[in-house]
Amino acid sequence: MTQYGEHSGLEKIDLQSKDMTNENIQQLAQLFPQVMTETMDESGRLRPAIDFDKLKQLLSHEIVEGQETYEFTWVGKRDAMAEAGRPTTKTLRPDIAESVNFDETENVFITGDNLEVLKILQESYLNKIDMIYIDPPYNTGKDFVYSDKFQMTQEEMDEATGSIDETGKRLVKNEKSNARYHSDWLNMMYPRLVLARNLLKDSGVIFISIDDNEQANLKSLCDEVFGEENFVSNIIWNSRKSVSNDAIVSINHNSTLIYSKNSDCFYSNKSNFVLKMTNDGFENPDNDKRGVWKADPFDSPGIRPNLTYEIKNPNTGESYMPPKGRCWRTGPDGFAELLSDNRIVFGKNGTSRPQLKRFFSEVEDKGLTPKSIWDDVGTATNGTQEILKLFGAKVFDTPKPTSFITKVIELGSLKDSLILDFFAGSATTADAVMQLNAEDGGNRKYILATLDEAVAEKSAAKEAGYETIDQISRERIRRAAAKLQAEKPDQVAGQDLGFKAYRLDSSNFKSVSQTPDQFEQGNLFDSVDNIKEDRTGLDLVYQIMLSWGMALSLKVSKENYQGYEVFDVDNGSLIACFDNHISDSLIQEIARKEPLRAVFKDQAFVDSSAKINLTQTFKELSPLTKVKVV
Repeated sequence: MTQYGEHSGLEKIDLQSKDMTNENIQQLAQLFPQVMTETMDESGRLRPAIDFDKLKQLLSHEIVEGQETYEFTWVGKRDAMAEAGRPTTKTLRPDIAESVNFDETENVFITGDNLEVLKILQESYLNKIDMIYIDPPYNTGKDFVYSDKFQMTQEEMDEATGSIDETGKRLVKNEKSNARYHSDWLNMMYPRLVLARNLLKDSGVIFISIDDNEQANLKSLCDEVFGEENFVSNIIWNSRKSVSNDAIVSINHNSTLIYSKNSDCFYSNKSNFVLKMTNDGFENPDNDKRGVWKADPFDSPGIRPNLTYEIKNPNTGESYMPPKGRCWRTGPDGFAELLSDNRIVFGKNGTSRPQLKRFFSEVEDKGLTPKSIWDDVGTATNGTQEILKLFGAKVFDTPKPTSFITKVIELGSLKDSLILDFFAGSATTADAVMQLNAEDGGNRKYILATLDEAVAEKSAAKEAGYETIDQISRERIRRAAAKLQAEKPDQVAGQDLGFKAYRLDSSNFKSVSQTPDQFEQGNLFDSVDNIKEDRTGLDLVYQIMLSWGMALSLKVSKENYQGYEVFDVDNGSLIACFDNHISDSLIQEIARKEPLRAVFKDQAFVDSSAKINLTQTFKELSPLTKVKVV
């Protein structure tokens, strides 16, 4: 059968998300073409596949079947791995009413299941995210609300784990201790982390907060997804000050695992991974014109004969040698120069060992190396207090304090970084981004995603009029922005305090996988209205942008050309018109603007000859434009 568009030169837009499994197969084919084979899919068509026996033989000096190896596994893992590679046909629809400054802002807030959202973002944000922070469900038995299609039923789990005897009686009774309890959580996390890793730049870094309930499993999971060599640290946050006297050990901390995308790239940029230096502890008791300073020991590690000599305190006449196993920082001549430059002190009273002045002005730009224990960034109680101040009620449980997230962002990002949080919760990350930008003049942008999970029936959030968590999240961003504008008007002038709101939804098109063999031969080029009745032109534009790998933050303007509704994305990166019937003069006007891409509605062309005229017009007036129909 003739392929669609063969005579007209037009192509249909692929409306599915990136097929990661197929991408991986193509990469393997380039490396090992001899392992390629074919398999038949559900529709009966042959597709490329991998002969894993051949691949294993290529990558092994010898094959030993059944050999035991170190492996982290759980029930359902294979399905979870496959899920990360499955494409989605869903899309994101703009929600103008819930947005703030939609036309100008570059921040993004998405409502919907983050697994589908991450799949949708694969084209537009592949290798483009600088930093990810997530605070996923801790799997305490109360906070795990994500339900994925690869989760196993109890019957499937019983069969896979052998949890029933020959009579059908269950052998495992304690739900929290059986395999399903942890496996469901791991099955939820695995594909999300795989997809998140794809989005990170090579220099990117991810922070994941967790408690002891799943910390060990998360560490093993991240070692597999990101690579053990890319583990950076486990930050211990002193999250509460009070002591639980009824516990054997009072748990006062949470963990935050840090992984880089690529350790070589990350450590080559290690100078970025520092905290802002403050002048706390720096003083100027002698009114040195170079400013405040601290006294550091003058000795350094190691034993070097040329750096081992006697130093006499000019105030007391007492002589000093380096401590055992150490030497001085400089030789005698270097010490004499430092002493004459007033860079050597002998303790606060001038009666001690030699010390070196370290001026704040000389070290300020170098930053401060972070420690693995954080007890100076507030507590969980501070997070709750922030919610109370913004809303006047406790509308969200266990929010992180902005002081904690601000330190994470300061550590993991630069002033112009793009930050992703796909377990956004109460939107503390957005609040922290705005605060840090106001503080240092940065231009960081964020992408947030959260579920439209219903709030509890008897809760402060319900009483305050909120139905879902995402409503609280967006309102938190609005109120936090207003608070900054009231308290720091000069610092936030010109800052981006808005966000574009989107909602996860089914495709805007009735059929996103229609193939040529589904058309009647005589009607191959007939107009087909494939667009759902309740969808707008703006809805279509954003789905097309995502399928073409364009960022959600790009500016979209709606214009009137000759009475037709025309959308212009990023000043000519994409021009689209979805009117049912368009004139030749409109096509010529759009072509003369020489856009990079142009899209029209299939139904706008009455037959194949009209489509041929379209392609010819662009070949003459704008030959580099990619033209497609939907």
